[in-house]
Amino acid sequence: MSVSILLMYFVFLLYPLYMILNSSFTGPDGGFSLHWFNQFFSQSYYLSTLTNSFSVTIWTTILTLIIGYILAYFYNMFEIKGKGFLQVLIILSSMSAPFIGAYAWIQLLGRAGIITVAVKNIFGFTMPNIYGFNGILLVLTLQLFPLVFLYISGALKKVDNSLLEASANMGVSGIRRFFKIIVPLTMPTIFAAGLLVFMRAFADFGTPLLIGEGYRVFPVEIYNQFMGEVGRNYNFAATISVIAILITTVIFVGQKFIADRFSFTMNSLNTIERKKAKGIFNIFIHFYSYSVVLLSFLPQILIVYQSFQNTSGKLFAPGFSLNSYIFALNRMKRAIPNTFYIGGIALAITIILAIFIAYLVVRRKNAINNVIDTMSMIPYIIPGSVVGIGLVMAFNRKPIVLTGTVIIMVIALVIRRIPYTIRSSVAILQQIPITIEEASISLGASKMKTFFKITVPMMSSGVIAGAILSWVTIITELATAIILYNASTITLTLSIYSFVSRGNYGYAAALATVLSALTTVSLLIYMKFTKSGEITL
Repeated sequence: MSVSILLMYFVFLLYPLYMILNSSFTGPDGGFSLHWFNQFFSQSYYLSTLTNSFSVTIWTTILTLIIGYILAYFYNMFEIKGKGFLQVLIILSSMSAPFIGAYAWIQLLGRAGIITVAVKNIFGFTMPNIYGFNGILLVLTLQLFPLVFLYISGALKKVDNSLLEASANMGVSGIRRFFKIIVPLTMPTIFAAGLLVFMRAFADFGTPLLIGEGYRVFPVEIYNQFMGEVGRNYNFAATISVIAILITTVIFVGQKFIADRFSFTMNSLNTIERKKAKGIFNIFIHFYSYSVVLLSFLPQILIVYQSFQNTSGKLFAPGFSLNSYIFALNRMKRAIPNTFYIGGIALAITIILAIFIAYLVVRRKNAINNVIDTMSMIPYIIPGSVVGIGLVMAFNRKPIVLTGTVIIMVIALVIRRIPYTIRSSVAILQQIPITIEEASISLGASKMKTFFKITVPMMSSGVIAGAILSWVTIITELATAIILYNASTITLTLSIYSFVSRGNYGYAAALATVLSALTTVSLLIYMKFTKSGEITL
C-alpha cells in the first residue's frame, strides 16, 4: 500500500512539477538556459507582479489576523446575543469562491455600483476606487478573516480558565491580560492561521483577475502566459510557476521554524466561561461583531437578491422572476451534474486515500510513510494554477493523454484538496488508543477486519469533518479548473466565472446562489456529523 501511494504521488504530483521545472530551464533554442529567469528579473514589468503579490498578501494577512482575532476573542470571552446565527454567517461568508465576492463588490462599489451611485446622488461625494489594490485587499480580507476566527476560536477553547483567574488575582486584567496572557498562549495558532491566509491570498486567482484592472499579481500573470489570448509562452509560465513555488516554500518553512519555537502543549481542564460585558463595552462588542460579519456577508445577500431580479440581456429590468435561473440552468445544463459527478468522484477518492495515508502515517511509521506524509502537504503550498499547468504539461502527449478529460479534473481536485482530509484524519486517529486495535486482533480478528470494522468507524467523525471541508473547496475551485476544463467538463464555479466575465450578472447570481445553497447544506452536514453547534479549526 505504501509503495502504491508513493507511486501515485510521483506520477501525479512530482512528475508534473518536474515538467514545470524542466520547462523553466529550457531556452528558446531548446537547450538548458536561464533565459526566462533573466527575463523575469531583468524587467520591472514582471518584477512588479512579485511586488504586488507580496504587498496585497502581506496586508491581507495583517488585516485578517487583526479583524479575525478580535472577533474570535469577543465571541469566545463574552456573551453575544445570537452567537449561533453569527457563526453560521461567518462560515458561509468564507465558503464562497473569492471571485464571487469580487463580482458582488463591483456591483456595490464599482463605478456604477449601487452604493457608489447612491452616495454620489445623495451626498455628491465620489467613493474611492474599488479596483486594483484596494479592491483586492477588501475582498480577500472579508473573505479570509473567518478562517482566522475559526483557528483562534479553536485555540481559545484550549486555554485553561484557571490561568486567567490567576492573572486576575495578580492584578493583570483587561488589555494587559490580553497581550500578556491570551496572545502568547495562542501564538502557535496565530502563525498557523497567518500561514493559511498568506497561502490562500498569494494563490488567489479569480479576485485580482476580476477586480485588479492592471494590478498584476503572480497567479494572473501565470494564467496569462499559459492561456493568454494574445500570445502564449509555456516556458515563461513555467518559470513564474517555479518562482511562485520557491516563494511559498520559503514562507512555509519559515513559518514552521518560527512556530516550532513557540510551540507547546496545552490542555484545558477548565474551559473559558463567557461573561457578559457591561455598558458601552457590551454595545461595542455587539456592534463590532455584527458589523464585521454583516459586511462580509453583504455580497451573498446581494447575489441572492440579484438572482431573482428580471434580466434582459446584460441588464436588470424592473420586477422579479426566475428568468435568471431558467436561462442559466438551461444554458449551463452540464454545470450542476458535472459539479456533483467530478466533485463526487474526487471526494470519494480523497476519503479513501486519506484514510489509508492517515493510518500509514500514524500506525505504520517508517521512512516511506514519512515521505508520503511530507508529499501530501506539498499541494498546500502550491498555487492552483501551477498544479493545473503541471498536469497539462505532463499529460498532454503520449503515452498518457489526459488533457480535456474528467480524469485530469478529478486528479487535480484530489491532489489539491486531500491535505484537508488527511490532516483531520491523522488528528482523530492519534486520539484513538492503539490498544483497541490490539484487543480486536487478540480476540481473533484479522488486521484487515480490525481496520475496516474498528479503526475506520472510530475515525469517521474526523474523516467526515475533513471531507466536508474538502468538498466545499472542491465545488468552489477555480484556479486549477479554469486551466483544465473544456465544454464537457464545465462546473458551477466555472459557469459563474464565465457569466461574470461576459457581464451576465443576473445569470451569474443565479448560479452563485445555487452554489451557496450547496455550501450551506455542506455546513449543516458538517455540524451534524461533528455534533457541534460551534465550528473551529
